[in-house]
Formats: sequence, C-alpha cells, structure tokens
Amino acid sequence: MARNAEKAMTTLARWRAAQLGETEKHKKRRPYLASECKSLYACEKWRMQIIREIAKKVAQIQNAGLGEFRIRDLNDEINKLLREKRHWEDQIKELGGPDYQRVGPRMLDHEGKEVPGNRGYKYFGAAKELPGVRELFEQEPPPPPRKTTAELMKDIDADYYGYMDDDDGILIPLEQKAEKIAIQKAVQAWKDKKEQRINQSENTEQEEEEENIYAVADSDEENTVDTIQDGSQKRFVAHVPVPSQQDIEQALLKRRKLELMAKYGIGDETPS
Repeated sequence: MARNAEKAMTTLARWRAAQLGETEKHKKRRPYLASECKSLYACEKWRMQIIREIAKKVAQIQNAGLGEFRIRDLNDEINKLLREKRHWEDQIKELGGPDYQRVGPRMLDHEGKEVPGNRGYKYFGAAKELPGVRELFEQEPPPPPRKTTAELMKDIDADYYGYMDDDDGILIPLEQKAEKIAIQKAVQAWKDKKEQRINQSENTEQEEEEENIYAVADSDEENTVDTIQDGSQKRFVAHVPVPSQQDIEQALLKRRKLELMAKYGIGDETPS
C-alpha cells in the first residue's frame, strides 16, 4: 500500500511538474523595448495584450470611490500603457504591418466621447472630476466668427443707402408740413423786421426834420426878380403840387412792401 501510494504520488508529481514546465515554456514576458521584437506576429500579440490591460484599468477607474490617490495612479498607468502601445504600433509599421495610428479607432470614454487631454496626457473616468482637472474641461465658449467683407456686402441694398425711404408714403407728407411751417415762420419774421425798420425810420424823421431841397430861400426871390427884370433868365412856375422827398420815400417803401406781399401770396393786392 505504501509502495503504491508512493508511486501515485510520484506520478502526480511528475505530471504536475510537466504541466508547470509547459506553461512556463509558452508563457513569456513582454519585451521592455518594442524594437527588440522582430516578429510581426509577436508584435501584434503584445499590442493586443496591452489593449486588454488598458480596457481593464479603464473599467476600474470609473469607480469614484477608489480614492484620489488610487485614481491618479490608475490614470498614470493607463497613459503609460498608451505610450507603450504607440511604440508597438510603430514597430508593427516598420515590420510591414498596418498603420494603426492612422486607421485605428480613437480612444473613447464610457460615454462614447473622445478622451480629452493636455499635450498627450489623457484623463479617464473619475479622473476628470479630480481637483485641478475639472477646470481643464470647463472651457469658455468660442467667440462668434467674424463676417468677411464679402458676407457683409451681401446684405447691402438700396435700403442701406436710403433710396427707398420715400416709398412708404410717410416721409413726404411730413416734409411738406415742415416746409409750410418754416415758410410761415420766415414770412412772419420778415414782417416783424420790416415793421420794426419802418417804426424806427418814422421816429427818426419826427426827431430830425429833413431839409427840403425844393424850398426856395428868401434871398433867392430877390435874385429871381432881378433876373426877370433883366430878361436874362426865365422863372419856372409849377402849376401842380410837387411831392417832397419824404413823400417819395414813403411811396417807394409802400410799393416795395406790396411787391413782397404779392410774391409770397400773403395778400391779394398787387402793386400799382
């Protein structure tokens, strides 16, 4: 019995040892430098291994209860794996494989949005809510785009230059009304100014008696008598009343006043 048990244990020990040897034989550690791997198949395998590790850590970092320090460590590990994956993609491209950086999918978060970051460093899951990181995602809205000169010229038409302001039928009646009021004010001002001048002239004429140029001095009467007796000069005698200089000025002023009133349609009288 003891001998059979020892044999069984020996067989089991050999099988276990063989199994461990085979697994260790096939299990290899990922190279530290991607440039050391010269097999395209191996590079593809290591790249997929890194992608699985990234997916696992991205799922873990979604838990906000891990604590600030653990979340920061996980975010650093994810970014480190992303850089390592980029090195393996460069090695795959050099070995003749596909260019994953151009045709590969973008890194997305759990909401399906592209993962933002600052200068290549990206934040995942709960790391975006950490103090100091939240401010990076609170960006101000961009200013509205400025219109070019061509776009501004599209909105310019005849209305812009005021060519169609009179088409609404509102401006012309207002202008006519304002024009009539302005004419009335101008005429009234002219009347007041003219009456003021007339009153001033009458006052000055009453104060200062104007010299009558048609009056004959007494001394001249004797000379006229002498000349008549001598027969050297004939004396002129007026048989009609001769107006004075003041009467002539009053008549001219009245005539000018009537002409101006007829010109502006103030009265129906016409100058004689």
